[in-house]
Amino acid sequence: MRFGVLTGGGDCPGLNAAIRAVVRRAHASDHETVGIQDGWKGLRDDALIPLGPKEVEGIVGRGGTILGSSRTQPFANAEDATRVLATIDRRGLDVVVAIGGDDTLSAALELHRRGRRVVGVPKTMDNDVRGTDWTFGFSSASAVAVDALERLRDTAGSHHRAIVLEVMGRHAGWVALATGLAGGADATLLPEAPYDEAALLGHVRAAIAARGHAVIVASEGIDLGPRRGSVGAKDDYGHEILAGREVGRELARRIEAALGVETRSAQIGHIQRGGPPDLFDRLLATRLGAGAVDLAVAGKFGHVAVLRGASIVGIPLEEAVGPPRTVSPDWLDLLRTFDA
Repeated sequence: MRFGVLTGGGDCPGLNAAIRAVVRRAHASDHETVGIQDGWKGLRDDALIPLGPKEVEGIVGRGGTILGSSRTQPFANAEDATRVLATIDRRGLDVVVAIGGDDTLSAALELHRRGRRVVGVPKTMDNDVRGTDWTFGFSSASAVAVDALERLRDTAGSHHRAIVLEVMGRHAGWVALATGLAGGADATLLPEAPYDEAALLGHVRAAIAARGHAVIVASEGIDLGPRRGSVGAKDDYGHEILAGREVGRELARRIEAALGVETRSAQIGHIQRGGPPDLFDRLLATRLGAGAVDLAVAGKFGHVAVLRGASIVGIPLEEAVGPPRTVSPDWLDLLRTFDA
């Protein structure tokens, strides 16, 4: 078979490891691979490049994606859909391997419904794809956020301040949860829990009284009521573009106004996406990439490779797309134990 591999949506650590795994696994069984540049845009625009073992040598620990990415919706209109299908047929692609989050996998499902062979690999630093226990990118991104929180704690302690760290997470607060728990935050705010300003101020007040400083973690997707910044603009998949909402800055303003404590905020933004994947993400991305090829070789098209417990298994794409996998009540209960 001839495999075409693409990476769609936001980049995250582990994408190159997954690409490498697809290529190496396919070539181990004498199948051919080509790279599709810039996600679904590459299929629409017929932008394919050679992609064999030589091209993926040494990329397992590299951040980003050697294929490029985009948030292009390939089935936004009839013309684009026709061009995508024509590229697949003209280039003789027997299978498309779509590596991405919910939007990328939703497009893969539509491609499957239109009669083309496709398998999926779930990825997102948000860890919110349905049907899989973990996605690669999450561990590395959260480790960066924890490192930032610990550095901010040093500054908060030196200047007797409260500092709010804003991390990524639109609908699901997994990154904030992991950062708050692993970094020992005094308060952690997630989209899954209603914003309670009185409780937040109580946590900060207690931390200041105990040691003279406080650190707070907030997911960018929390609802603070009337929103600030660039609200209204949307991407190709209809998602609000969150840049400019300044959740962290607004929280810092409210804390300082209510408690009289000097408060600062930090937004590490896309720093969470870059850099080399950690050990967990390298191994998970490798297993999932190889698992996707195994699904195709077994004829299980329209499926996505996922992690269930300690095993890589295949599930229908329909089970992997839809509403995001949000932080569950047991995790929220654990988090409440460690909030100050």
